[in-house]
Amino acid sequence: QLQASGGGLVHPGGSLRLSCVTSGLTVGDRAIGWIRQFPGKEREGVSCTTESGNTTYYGDSVKGRFTISRDNAENTLYLQMNNLKPEDTGIYYCATYLMCTYVHAGYTTWGQGTQVTVSS
Repeated sequence: QLQASGGGLVHPGGSLRLSCVTSGLTVGDRAIGWIRQFPGKEREGVSCTTESGNTTYYGDSVKGRFTISRDNAENTLYLQMNNLKPEDTGIYYCATYLMCTYVHAGYTTWGQGTQVTVSS
């Protein structure tokens, strides 16, 4: 089970840190990442990290602004989001990936998301 949290309402240029607590699976032994869904649209990949944690991938629209990380001891995945834009508004989910080689494909399961709203 994957439970995302940390969303909220933020002004453009602001920051949020999302967290994902898992149960029944270990963050540190699988490819895992974040996906999001815009209103009325399909889900898209945001970022993922490989099983080893040595490699990370980001969607082009978030590169340089978002940072994925994980705390294996706490079994928690994070997404630090800086310089947020209105077009980042959506529901964010943490997701397991079959393999993290391309952020927009390969995600297999996701849990309850958290709403991120960027608005002035």
